[in-house]
Amino acid sequence: MSRSARFPGAFAPLALLLLLIAPLDANALSRRDQAAVDALNQRMASAEGKYREAMVQVRNADPDGQRQADSALEDMEDVIAACGKQRGCSVATQLAAFKRLLKADADAQGGDDGDTTLVAEPIDAASDVPAAAGAAALLSPDGQRFVKMVQYNPAVQAGIRRWLTDMRVALIQSHENYQYMRHLMSPAFQRNGLPEALLFGIMAKESNGKVHVGSRAGAVGPMQFMPATGRRFGLGPDGTGFDTRYDPRASADAAASYLNERFASLNNNIEMSLAAYNGGEGRAARVFRDSGGRNFWDADVYSQFPPETRDYVPMVIAAAWLYLHPKEYGLSFPRVDARPATLRLTKPSSIYQLTICMGNGGTRDGYMRVLRNLNPRYEADSFLPAGTALNVTTKMTGLYNRWCTQGPRAELARTLVLSDPQSAIVRMGPVETVEPPVSTFVPAAGAVTTTVATGKPAPLSTRDYQVQGGETLTSIAQKFECDMGVLAKANGIAAPRFTIQPGQQLKLAGCRN
Repeated sequence: MSRSARFPGAFAPLALLLLLIAPLDANALSRRDQAAVDALNQRMASAEGKYREAMVQVRNADPDGQRQADSALEDMEDVIAACGKQRGCSVATQLAAFKRLLKADADAQGGDDGDTTLVAEPIDAASDVPAAAGAAALLSPDGQRFVKMVQYNPAVQAGIRRWLTDMRVALIQSHENYQYMRHLMSPAFQRNGLPEALLFGIMAKESNGKVHVGSRAGAVGPMQFMPATGRRFGLGPDGTGFDTRYDPRASADAAASYLNERFASLNNNIEMSLAAYNGGEGRAARVFRDSGGRNFWDADVYSQFPPETRDYVPMVIAAAWLYLHPKEYGLSFPRVDARPATLRLTKPSSIYQLTICMGNGGTRDGYMRVLRNLNPRYEADSFLPAGTALNVTTKMTGLYNRWCTQGPRAELARTLVLSDPQSAIVRMGPVETVEPPVSTFVPAAGAVTTTVATGKPAPLSTRDYQVQGGETLTSIAQKFECDMGVLAKANGIAAPRFTIQPGQQLKLAGCRN
């Protein structure tokens, strides 16, 4: 049997080897023996971290995960064989690592994919965080590189305190959001030789992993790019009405390129590069040049940045630090099943409707944020035609097929999203007979609506309408049986957000009712 991250039986030869090796006396070790034992322990910890990373890859259907898992097991076998020959090496220590991996592997295979659990089960972050959080993270390339690149000082400690107290919920939400987007975002930082923890730290501080967040200054997206900076790195309107600053993959690519550009001009200093990311590259370059390249924490340098930037830099580093070392601070992150998949709609629907019919699915908050983050070009209330492909997870695909294609919950979800608050308002006046509409379906842009009686195009209304509180362009299009594309174009409303305000006057172009 192949040694696989998916099958506990792969550990059997290793277990037998461990049991056959008798413990050796560790007393009175020479300095050389102690150094050799320390090196073996470090190799085992590194192999453990490598295997845990491989488990994440396997769960995410990464074809390279299997090879990484086999390689990690071979490393562990080599360490154990060497331990058996090394005076003072504790087989029990190596066995503890082996048992941890056995348990993690068994837990991963025994997970329940049912729809009965209401809250995601908290886990030890070391078993589910990329880069093998915990002790192994300190030995991993990502962890060591990041620790060497930053200063761990009282300002960073204060940031850690804030993330663990008032901002704990935001940190956990950021981690959950990131896990669903990790396969889209982390490759950019890996390709550019940047620590993944730095990506998480920036994202947590900038947006909490909410793709559609925007600032008053005009920065948008998970990495909060301003329009001009975004354009420099290939972000912005793509010709279809979508701004790629909202796209997780594209924004991570741009962020990695931007940071490497800053590193090159700021002597590879993370703190100064983060100050540029937040406070402007022109200011950072000037301060760096005028100070003779001194560190961000130098009083003369630090004082030249605005309070927001002085807060931003240690908060990003603190979030990245906690991403690497959660166990050290008693921090646990909920388990998420983030294996990516593609879902093709079998009938018209919206993200709102899918959120309702899918239910919680074993999560705490349901899938609204996941659907929006993985499909940023669609507004939550926009109806998407049958055949639309959505980025989801494997579990969400199962929930869709079970609850959203037919049955009472699917009908209930459709009823709820089509409900019009204005229809609940009772207006006094002459009694009139209103014929029910033939269909509630909103035709696609460019479609010609016909009447049932004649089969000829229905007359289109061009009167004005004042937007009421709680209405969206979608609900108005449904109410007046409008062509959504024609209605948006006639009123200069840009896709995909279709933003309207109460009191706004609309021309009901392309409407039958």
